[in-house]
Amino acid sequence: MPKRLLILIFVILILFCISSQKNEPLKEALFYEKIQENLVRCNLCPNRCILDDGQIGDCGVRKNIKGTLYSLVYGKPVSINIDPIEKKPLYHFYPSTNILSIATVGCNLRCNFCQNWEISQSRPNEVKTITMSPKDIVELAKEYNCKSIAFTYTEPTIFYEYMLDIAKLAHKENIKTVWVTCGYINEEPLRLLCKYLDAANIDLKGFSEEFYSTYTTGKLRPVLETLKIAKEEGLFFEITNLVIPEANDDPKMIRDMCIWIRDSLGVNYPLHFSRFFPKYKLLNRPPTPLKTLEMARDIALDVGIKYVYIGNISTESEDTYCPECGKIIIDRSGYFIESINIENGKCKFCGEEIYGVWKDKE
Repeated sequence: MPKRLLILIFVILILFCISSQKNEPLKEALFYEKIQENLVRCNLCPNRCILDDGQIGDCGVRKNIKGTLYSLVYGKPVSINIDPIEKKPLYHFYPSTNILSIATVGCNLRCNFCQNWEISQSRPNEVKTITMSPKDIVELAKEYNCKSIAFTYTEPTIFYEYMLDIAKLAHKENIKTVWVTCGYINEEPLRLLCKYLDAANIDLKGFSEEFYSTYTTGKLRPVLETLKIAKEEGLFFEITNLVIPEANDDPKMIRDMCIWIRDSLGVNYPLHFSRFFPKYKLLNRPPTPLKTLEMARDIALDVGIKYVYIGNISTESEDTYCPECGKIIIDRSGYFIESINIENGKCKFCGEEIYGVWKDKE
């Protein structure tokens, strides 16, 4: 899509959103329990925040008001954009299509290296929001011919009710839905959500509890459970590992992670090693060297994972190679596709089946 047209679309989106602002009542949250009068426990994610009247959860967007838990961000996105789907990153899901990307403020996993900290670490009263109903979002995706809608940029789990309602409406309009997530969610809400999702990119930020406790406010085990449940539910997903110098770039940690992926999930799920840039509170580390990303990719391929990519840096490792004949079957330049050599889900050159979602089922 030409850059000038993208700019025009963005301006139209902003004007549309501003014109639709209106006051809406708060949305009662799903997945919580009343412990005592005016005391509740949120069961959406592993934090399981216990909140007294007037208190807000660790995510910053779920508030106990007189014994009822409410979402403070339902219908209130702070970011709406049209992206190439490759930006999520999703390389094996409807390549070269546009995706409507939305986010609200908030996050339930406070990483000190957050790449979108300006909105993920903000509170609803600290930024200007837009009022858009789930129907508005779906209509916007239809208007601009977006194949899918992404819940992204921050942590979509924290705007669960909004995401779920959008996903339900989107499916009725044959619009796909994508969850770009840290994977920090409990089993019950995850299994319900999977019924209305078509794809996900799940961050596996490191492969030790020490890493998670040092660089985030979460734990590793729930993320591993999310990956296994996503597989059980038949959800298509890809995995991203942001490689941070002196944090999770140890070759043994990377090998152990890749072996776990191979043995617990299989070898077909695409794995992205993404380049770190100093952001938020982790400013004393350099950007990830290319040689480190290449090392990680070599380890993953050696372990047996079929589709491995390097992200946030322009290299030939963005291309998709047939695991059988070794030829390029998707030629990428940044987020854009130069050519696709896949027919009916198979390599054009040798007929090998390529894992992915390439077109709608007939």
